[in-house]
Amino acid sequence: MTFHRISLGNTVFEGANNAYLHDGDATVLLDTGVAVPDTRQELEAGLTEHGIAFADIDAIVLTHYHADHTGLAGEIQAESGATVYAHEADAPLIAGDAAAWANLEATQRELFDKWGMPDDAREELLAFLEAGEEAGIYGEAVDVTPITDGDTLSVGDLRLEVLHAPGHTAGLCCFVPQRETGTGAAVYTGDALLPQYTPNVGGADVRLEGALAAYVETLETLIDRGYARAWPGHRTPIDEPAERARHILEHHEERAFRVASALEAIGPADAWTVSARLFGDLSDIHILHGPGEAFAHLEHLRDTGAVAIERREHDAIDQHDRAAVDGHPYRLTEAGRTQLAACSDGRWPLSTARDTID
Repeated sequence: MTFHRISLGNTVFEGANNAYLHDGDATVLLDTGVAVPDTRQELEAGLTEHGIAFADIDAIVLTHYHADHTGLAGEIQAESGATVYAHEADAPLIAGDAAAWANLEATQRELFDKWGMPDDAREELLAFLEAGEEAGIYGEAVDVTPITDGDTLSVGDLRLEVLHAPGHTAGLCCFVPQRETGTGAAVYTGDALLPQYTPNVGGADVRLEGALAAYVETLETLIDRGYARAWPGHRTPIDEPAERARHILEHHEERAFRVASALEAIGPADAWTVSARLFGDLSDIHILHGPGEAFAHLEHLRDTGAVAIERREHDAIDQHDRAAVDGHPYRLTEAGRTQLAACSDGRWPLSTARDTID
């Protein structure tokens, strides 16, 4: 194994986190955990087992911008002078760029209207997000070195191939130790591939248009590459990554079928209404993730011609305009109804290579 896995608790978001330590010619940390005292102590203890302190870290490699993966990076960098690497799409958020965060938050609020999110749910979600910010879960400021797909990170004796894997976030990356490239290699997947639940798509990063299609392509890449083992951002290692990626792809095909079936059953509906049918009542971060995932599926079905925006007489908005449409409901098209009737196995085919429905 190129890295030692350090298991971390996560009381802010669900699911135990992993950080990974490489202690060769250079000391490299892949992800850091959220910036709360308990996680800091767990990370320090895990590093100490290998004779490492924060000040010894030469480089930090981050899979994506979420606080449970990046929160302690600034503190470690301040102590060690470590170089921090992250994909260029997520780097401004990790660095704490005010404009990048303002744009993200503005997009969220526009989408809350578009999804049809009720005021009470919105207030609960915003209070949850603001509490996290006030608790400092994103940690100290970070100087980030941007990376992109296909780059090779070279730190001491460590060589990592950068594999862009968008879907959960715009800049999520997997990392492949170069000495292990090809069939039989291991891959460090962050939240692109998880062992016990499926990464949220649509709500986890509202900046990414076509989030579901991007994630389907990520899953297809992980299947095609035939990795022997995946080391994920949460929980235990995955011994058959391609099989797990196929399972998650099938899960999204089943979800797409359920989304289309919901529209057939209840008629035109916005993302919030479809989310309620899929997931029931939601709280905390799930108020963002539930309708976000419903929205990602609805927009994918819309992009392929299976779904359209239900026009209202006062609308002056073209059905393909992606501006905020204040909770406009989606409806199945005739082509969508035909496709739904053809889904005899309860799964809606998803593929980036699939042609638009005529």
